[in-house]
Amino acid sequence: MVIWLTLCGIVLVVAYLLGSFPTGYIAVKQLKGIDIREVGSGSTGATNVLRTLGKGPGAFVLLIDCLKGVLAIALVYWLFNFAPSYDFIPPTVDAKLWQPWLLTLAGLAVVLGHSKSIFLGFSGGKSVATGLGTLLAISWQVGLATAGVFAVVVALSRIVSLSSIAGAIAVTIFMVIFHQPLPCILYAFVGGLYVIFRHRSNIERILAGTEPKIGQKVTTEPEQTA
Repeated sequence: MVIWLTLCGIVLVVAYLLGSFPTGYIAVKQLKGIDIREVGSGSTGATNVLRTLGKGPGAFVLLIDCLKGVLAIALVYWLFNFAPSYDFIPPTVDAKLWQPWLLTLAGLAVVLGHSKSIFLGFSGGKSVATGLGTLLAISWQVGLATAGVFAVVVALSRIVSLSSIAGAIAVTIFMVIFHQPLPCILYAFVGGLYVIFRHRSNIERILAGTEPKIGQKVTTEPEQTA
């Protein structure tokens, strides 16, 4: 049991470190020599990179951040395929019961890592792309449906943050519709709430009518916040 719990702990630590990899920060630092946290919204995520550097770098950061989520979940699946070969799973452990819970914890770890990166003094992005990656790896149907909600809202509003919030609300519903295990439904609910919480300043700007739309670039001056 000690070896098994240690392996589970290692998976969660690696998931957090994957999330912590500061893709947006590195991209902007290398391409423009500035700290993305001092530009626009201060987020290291793909949307702020898009507004700062344009579509190419924004798409690159989106892809890598999404892959971080995919890899964190893939690591859990790998563990449950690898461990039985070496008798690392104790007889008292029901793998079918443990796997959904470890998926949930790994998802939360990678999402937290993205927004609270150990490499950036526990700052970061808003975990949307990384969260989408976890959804695609847990259930591609849920991931695509959530991405569909995002796409529809962004097409109508041209506001990425509003689309992210809509996806965060819809994801729990899709988890239920596609008959996902209870731990995964809880992950969607808690993760969705966290994403909405991370967008609280965006919500204020949306209500005030000052939230930037797609196509609006930011200056290299830090955004003034109360």
